Amino acid sequence: MDQLVALARSADLFQSKLSKVPPSAMQNPTPCEGWDVAELIRHSIAGATMSAALIRGASREDAIALLSGTQLEADVVGQFRRCADDLAAAFAEPEALDRMVAHPAMDMPVGQMLGFRIGDNLVHAWDLARGAGVDETLDDELVAMVWESVQPMRPFIGQVGQFGEGPSGSRDDAPLDIQLLDFMGRRP
Repeated sequence: MDQLVALARSADLFQSKLSKVPPSAMQNPTPCEGWDVAELIRHSIAGATMSAALIRGASREDAIALLSGTQLEADVVGQFRRCADDLAAAFAEPEALDRMVAHPAMDMPVGQMLGFRIGDNLVHAWDLARGAGVDETLDDELVAMVWESVQPMRPFIGQVGQFGEGPSGSRDDAPLDIQLLDFMGRRP
């Protein structure tokens, strides 16, 4: 699957979960340590906003300010959709995938950041669903794509600090979506 198609599908998946979140669930905890549903939504919107800005030339400092300064609007579904559409447009700009960006984590090619955004949308769609108590079903094709893309991280994923303890080692015979979530530090 083309990565730009995968980005759109992963954003649609996240939005479909987001549209089902009842207002009463915004303070529910999520599988992301220390984040409630509202903070997870804010993180996803901020990540898309920051990534679009980086593609268009923002500095690392600008990116960090966007990550910490993004606030939720009353219509979080509309806010997410606008940010997701703007990000897709930024990735589709001529020669965008050939650029390097000063991401807060490290300098990286835009193509690598694209893979991160797909994975972030996918895994956080599950986190959001789990926290809000809505349908947790993921897109099987996206799961397979993200699974393949994260395999180079296998030797050190549990040491990165962003994926909990990494894989538990006890889900190797589970369906691929459960293996991926476990690999990413979730314990479904």
